Amino acid sequence: MTAKDDNNIPASPAQEEDYSLEEILAEYGGSLEHLLLRSAEQAPPGPEEASAPGEDASAPPPPPEPPAEAAASGGAPPPAEEPPPPGAHPGAPDPMQEAERAAAVDVERLKIPHPRPISLEDVVGSTVDAVMEEAREPLLPPRRRGLFSRRPLEETEPLPPPPEPEPEYDPEPIGPEPELWEAAHDARQLYARRRHTQLLPLLTALPPTLALLLERRQIKLPYLSGDPDVQCIFLLACLGLTAVFCRHVFLKGFGMLLRRRCVSELLISLSALVSAADCASRLLGDPSADRAAPYAAVSCLALVFAQWGVRRESKGNYDMLRAASVDDEPPYLVTDTHQGACKQRGSVPGFFTTASRSDAATLWQTALLPVFLAAALVFAGLSSAGQEAGGGFLLNLSAILPAAATFSLPLCWALPWSKLSEHLQKTGCAVAGWSGAQKISARRRMIVTDSDLFPPGTVQLNGRKLYGEEPERAVSLAASMARAAGSGLEKLFNGLVRSEGGRYEKVDDFSFYEEGGWSGSIRGESVWMGSASFMRKMNVRLPADVNLKTGVFLAVDRELAAVFAVKYNPAENVDFALRMMQRSRIQPILASRDPNITPALIRRKFSRGVHLEYPDLTERIALSEAEKDRDIPRALLFREGLLPYAETVAGSLRLCKAVRRAAAISLLGSWAGTLLTFYLTSLGAYDLLNPLALELFLLLWTLPVLLMADWTGRY
Repeated sequence: MTAKDDNNIPASPAQEEDYSLEEILAEYGGSLEHLLLRSAEQAPPGPEEASAPGEDASAPPPPPEPPAEAAASGGAPPPAEEPPPPGAHPGAPDPMQEAERAAAVDVERLKIPHPRPISLEDVVGSTVDAVMEEAREPLLPPRRRGLFSRRPLEETEPLPPPPEPEPEYDPEPIGPEPELWEAAHDARQLYARRRHTQLLPLLTALPPTLALLLERRQIKLPYLSGDPDVQCIFLLACLGLTAVFCRHVFLKGFGMLLRRRCVSELLISLSALVSAADCASRLLGDPSADRAAPYAAVSCLALVFAQWGVRRESKGNYDMLRAASVDDEPPYLVTDTHQGACKQRGSVPGFFTTASRSDAATLWQTALLPVFLAAALVFAGLSSAGQEAGGGFLLNLSAILPAAATFSLPLCWALPWSKLSEHLQKTGCAVAGWSGAQKISARRRMIVTDSDLFPPGTVQLNGRKLYGEEPERAVSLAASMARAAGSGLEKLFNGLVRSEGGRYEKVDDFSFYEEGGWSGSIRGESVWMGSASFMRKMNVRLPADVNLKTGVFLAVDRELAAVFAVKYNPAENVDFALRMMQRSRIQPILASRDPNITPALIRRKFSRGVHLEYPDLTERIALSEAEKDRDIPRALLFREGLLPYAETVAGSLRLCKAVRRAAAISLLGSWAGTLLTFYLTSLGAYDLLNPLALELFLLLWTLPVLLMADWTGRY
């Protein structure tokens, strides 16, 4: 098409060729940005560019050019006008000049500074200054946001502190201990001094009670009936002789007081002294004491029961130490773990320290008997002061004190302990007193291993069958794997190695499997050993004619090498021990490494009612390894098998039960007797609270303790 001008007149070809790209942009594309760029090009050079090498750089820069309007009004002469482009009308204005004038007017109106070039040094310097300025400014804390703000909170929750490290195991301190044979010798001498002190106190304590019985039957005794002074002399003589024969009660009572222990022997000793003072006051003519019979007969019987308890406690300590001193290195010891009682191999240090600790009955009496003693003193004062029908202070106190210290309190620990020690001494065991018995029986759990259920001699080899292996090599591989596993089969294959002339090999990369087997590497060959189910799960082909429930299979490089037929013979003492544990409600934990010894095998070989806990493989291995530890001994075993182990734990459990129950019943009887005697003495009902009635009351509270002591040894 032919180009046209503004008047719609076709332009000539010469006119079309005369317009350049700059002219077109100046006319149609002239904008503020374009003019700014043009003015930047025409701006004067900076001070660095304007200064010549020989000129002073500090000279002031030349003044800027005045704007176009100022120059046209009378300043510098205007620049010469450029000639119009060819082909343009002579009188028409130049569009490019008009655009430049408009741009200059806009620049002046908007006060846009003239850009100047910036060197790289200025950029780097300004950047460094800005960074240093920011570093000097303090950091302001972030502003908190509201709870229900849509924007997330800027502050995050603090991370939880790292878990505290578990406290290291702090072993119990073991003080200086005598040799067990020396301790046993001292216990034997002490028991010998107390052994024959039971019959004589009984002979001197029974006559006052018999005299009261005869008077109750209206039988008069010559020189005794009807004469209060003679009765007081007779009672005082019997009480004095009984106290001399039962001097060990006084020694123990006041000796334990020096160790800050208040026991029943102390209260019984005080009651004997108060009864003697009451009889002496009657002889001196105290009129307030003639209203009731003296209670010296009750104090005599209390001394006899206390002497019995001291003697039986000495007998229990002697039996325990005599059994423990048999060997300085006992075959086994029983200690306490987090899972329950555990049989280990160890030595005797720490046994005497554990055995010397106080029993539960002593600790309970230390906590409560001072309260009973204070109550007896207060009640005796209240019942004797301001009461017309009441008796004297010594009379009331001699009635309340024996009731506060019942006949059964000295027997709560002594009788069950002597019963258990005598029984365990006959079976070759020894328990370290109350502390040892309480620790091994607290959880009612026992860790049982392969050798406990099937001791040596009960596991036999019924036959073997080889598949491409020499007998010597097959036996060597099987014995090496059994030794690495630490199972009860080690002793069985040890005999085979000796008879076949084999030898033990080094086993590398040994591993246990939950499926019932082991694996290892012997001289670069992969060896697998375990039950038939384990071999099938490991993709080892088994012959169809082999069907053994308790067989041991050996495979080399996943090829069957040998089969050993193992027979497990149940022992009668093991069956009895399992039933004993079941009756005592003690849970056995099966920590076996033999793949054939499972709860199913135990139920087939022993009583079907026996329930064993069978933990996972990792826990079984950990429990079986606990047998190799050497902790503080709580009991000592000098015989093999499960029966001594079970008797020790079951007997300890029964001992703890009997002592706690006997102490609870005795303390309850003491509190009831204290309140009852205070009530009767405050009313002056001495005919109801006569010495025979008080003795009968205390004997009834003693009967349950005697039954529990006999129950301790029956398991």
